[in-house]
Amino acid sequence: MVQDEKTAPNDGADEQMLGSGGVEDKLADRRDEVKFIKGDHQNGDAKIDIGAVNGGKPAFTGMSKEELMKYANDPFWVRLRWIFFVGFWAVWVGMLVGAILIIIGAPKCAAPQPLPWYKRGPHAKFASLEAVKQADVESVKKIHAAGAIYELPAAFTYNVKKPEVEEMIKRLVAQYQGSDIRVILDVTPNYVHKDSQLVLDAIADPEKRSAFVWVTGKTVEPTNWLKVGGTRSAWKKLNDSYVLSQFEDDYYDLKMNSTLVRKEFGDVLKHLVGLGVEGIRLNNTKYFVITENLEDETPSAVPNGGNLGDYGFFNHKQTTFQSGLGDVLYDYLSIVKNASDEAFLSVADDVIRPQVYHLSEVPGVNGIDLPIFGDFVKVLSKSKPDKSLQQDLENTLFQAGNNSWLQWNFGDVYVDTPQDPSALSLFLSLLPGVPVVAVDSIMYQNVTEETYRQIEQLRKSASYMHGELKLFQADPLVAYSRIKSGNPGFFVVFNPTDLPQSSNFTGSVNLPEKMTVSYFSEHYNNHENSVKVGHAAKLNLKELKVAPHSTIILTYVPTTTE
Repeated sequence: MVQDEKTAPNDGADEQMLGSGGVEDKLADRRDEVKFIKGDHQNGDAKIDIGAVNGGKPAFTGMSKEELMKYANDPFWVRLRWIFFVGFWAVWVGMLVGAILIIIGAPKCAAPQPLPWYKRGPHAKFASLEAVKQADVESVKKIHAAGAIYELPAAFTYNVKKPEVEEMIKRLVAQYQGSDIRVILDVTPNYVHKDSQLVLDAIADPEKRSAFVWVTGKTVEPTNWLKVGGTRSAWKKLNDSYVLSQFEDDYYDLKMNSTLVRKEFGDVLKHLVGLGVEGIRLNNTKYFVITENLEDETPSAVPNGGNLGDYGFFNHKQTTFQSGLGDVLYDYLSIVKNASDEAFLSVADDVIRPQVYHLSEVPGVNGIDLPIFGDFVKVLSKSKPDKSLQQDLENTLFQAGNNSWLQWNFGDVYVDTPQDPSALSLFLSLLPGVPVVAVDSIMYQNVTEETYRQIEQLRKSASYMHGELKLFQADPLVAYSRIKSGNPGFFVVFNPTDLPQSSNFTGSVNLPEKMTVSYFSEHYNNHENSVKVGHAAKLNLKELKVAPHSTIILTYVPTTTE
C-alpha cells in the first residue's frame, strides 16, 4: 500500500538527510520569490527572476576595514587626499578674500543730501522790484538769508520780455551775483490790463476768449459776484459782453487752467528763470480756477465782512478754492523745474485750505513747494495766547501735511508783542520750514545778527535737516525735539508768560535727565527771579525753570529703552 503524503508520519528522516545547522540549513530558511517571466512565445523561452521577499535585506557588498586599510598608505590615494584638502582650503580662502573685496569695493551708503537752498533759508522779504537798492545786500547778510524776495508789480507780469522790465530784473540778479543769495520774485499772474495782448486777441477772436470769464449776450451782470474786498460788482461791460474783473479796475481776471494762459504764463516763468530768478512765489492762487457754472454767491455761514452785501458776507464758493487747483499749480511747477532743477515755485499768501492744493491723483502731495498755512506765528506772538500753543502747532502741521515744509512768515508777528523777538526767531526757525523775514518787521530790526548766525548753524545740522520732530507740553510751556539717529538732538523750549516756568514735560520718553545748554534768546538772563544759564552748562531737565518770554535750546543724546 502506498502511504498518503498528507497522512504519512514525519519521522525526521528528511531533516537528517539534509543535515542541521549548516549552510544548507540557511539556504533552506531563505524565502525567495520565484517569478517566471514569459519570453519568446515562438520558442517557448522563459526567464526566472529570484528576489528577496518579506522585507529581506540585500547582502552587504562594501569593503571591510581590512580591505580599506590596504589603501591608507597607497601613494595614489594619499596624493588624492592632499589634493582635496588643499583644494578645500584654497576655495575657502578665495571666498573669504572675495567677500572682503566686495565689502571694500561696494559703493558706500550715500550720506543724506543737504536741503535744497530754498529750504535752508531764511529768506529776506523786500518791497517792490522798483525799490531795489545796494544796501539790500547787507540786510540779507544780516539774517544770513539764502534768498531775497522782491515784489514784481502785477502790470509787469506779462511784460517781462519788454526791454525796460527785463533790464530791471537783470540788474537785481547782478546785484547778488558772487554770493550765495538767490533772487525770488513774488508774481501776480491771474489778471491782465485791458490793453494787454491777451485782451486784444480775445476782442478780435472769440475763440481766444477762453482765457477769461467772458459772457456774451447778457443785458445784465451775469452774477452777484463782487470785487475782492469791496461792494461793487466784479463784472466789467466790454462792448456787447461782460468780463470778470475781481481785482483792480481796468484789469480782467484770467482762468489759469486755460490752455492759452498756460502757454502765456509758462513762457513768463521760463523767461524769469532764464534771467537768473531761482524762486517764484505766486499771489492770489486761490482765485486761479473759477467755476464754469455762473451761479450767484450765497451768504457765508460765518460772514467775514462788516455789512450785509459786502464781499466778506458771501462764501465765494464759485470763485475760490476750486477742485483741481493743485493740478493746475503743479503744471506750472513742472515748467519751473524743467527750466532749472534748483528753482522752486511757491505761494506768497496763506493757502487756507491746504487739501485743495493737493494733487488729485496723489493725495497728500502738494502741487507747490513751501506752502504758507496757519496762524501759529500770530498765536505765538500774542501777549496771552488764547489757545494751547502745543495743540495749535500740532494742528497746523497736521492739516498742512506732516511732510510739508512750510514758510513761517515772520511778518505775522504782532508789532506790540511782549515776546522777545529773538526767542520767537529761535523757536520758529527749528520747526520744519523756512523763515521769511520782512526787513521792515520787528523780527529784523530787534534781532541781532549773532542770533541769525546761530540759527544758520543749527539749521545746517543733520538733526534739523533730516531729524524727526516730536512735540512736548508742560502748560504753559511749549517744546519740541529734533533728533536724527547717530546725532545729538535738540530740545527747544519756549515760555510765553511773564513768570519763570518749571519744565514738567509730558510724553518725555527717551529724554535724559541732564542736557547741555546750546543757545538761548538774547534777553534770557535779564529777567529777575529766573535762573541764569551759560553756554555748554549742564542742566537737570526736571529742575529747569525757563525765563519769561524766552527760548532755550538744549542738546542731548537720546536714551534708549529696552
